[in-house]
Amino acid sequence: MKKTLSSAMLLCALSLTGCGDEATQDPVDNAPKLDSQSNILAFLEGKTLVMEGDNIPSHPLSLDEDINWGSASQCFQKVSIGVGGNNFHVTSTPGTILNSTGVGQAGSTCDHAAAQNALVFDSKAVTLSNITAGGSCFEILVDYGSFKQEGRVSISSDLKKISMELYFEAKATGWHCADGAVGAKTVSVSGQAFTGNAVQVYTISG
Repeated sequence: MKKTLSSAMLLCALSLTGCGDEATQDPVDNAPKLDSQSNILAFLEGKTLVMEGDNIPSHPLSLDEDINWGSASQCFQKVSIGVGGNNFHVTSTPGTILNSTGVGQAGSTCDHAAAQNALVFDSKAVTLSNITAGGSCFEILVDYGSFKQEGRVSISSDLKKISMELYFEAKATGWHCADGAVGAKTVSVSGQAFTGNAVQVYTISG
């Protein structure tokens, strides 16, 4: 009897399963690690970012959407960004500015529903820096060739939205992550405190 019991105990010791509690495995964490430029761009690769409706801010790039700024006007119906090859493919559908009295003059209104012909353009380079683990805040510089945009960005914890607070390069200060979270009232434009909303919110799909 003792010999039989000892043999059974030896078999249990040599076997990974079948005797007593089975070994358990730690759960696998499949969440993307948003802690570097390469990892963030890899997460966004092949996805489409869409901004429309209430996700369009009142002052994209710090410019009032209700004012006619000529070619720099910021009245939109929809903006889509396809991410591929570490670059942005942008399709921007303008809305219509109603009752404009001239470039830079107040009194007009952005009609989001009255869409105009879409504008399509591609970035030349996208650079990310000062990245907080998890993508809660990082800085971005997007080079479109004839102009550049810079600002701070956050990706929601559920990975469904990306919020980009952007400005024309060298036109604003106080927009770095060290100055505050995305949307914090820390920004000055042309030396004046900026009080508008420049946070563009995009849903992530694909």
